Amino acid sequence: MGKVYVENIQVYAYHGCLPEETLIGSDYRVDLSVSANLQPSAASDDLKDTVDYVLLCAFVREEMNVPSKLLEHVAKRILKRIFNEVPLVENATVKVAKINPPIGEHVQSVAVEIHQQR
Repeated sequence: MGKVYVENIQVYAYHGCLPEETLIGSDYRVDLSVSANLQPSAASDDLKDTVDYVLLCAFVREEMNVPSKLLEHVAKRILKRIFNEVPLVENATVKVAKINPPIGEHVQSVAVEIHQQR
């Protein structure tokens, strides 16, 4: 087994429970890690034998473009896409962070992280 990491995917999106959050939008950061058998691709040097991180980024961007009230919901949708479309993946973790959230306190970000296995 091995891991593929895609870190600090920066997206502007429209998630939140407050009406203004879905109108104004916010900056988000998404980090992914997926576990898969990377021995075949290590031997073959062929993209078809591994997890394509360009595809993972596309899943993140597409799912982040669909507004949700909760970050948990967005994270779960990203995981669902990964498991439905990349059969090599055995485990995946996604972390979705909202940068500078409007919560009345000075915080850099709030985040949720969800792990799933096949």
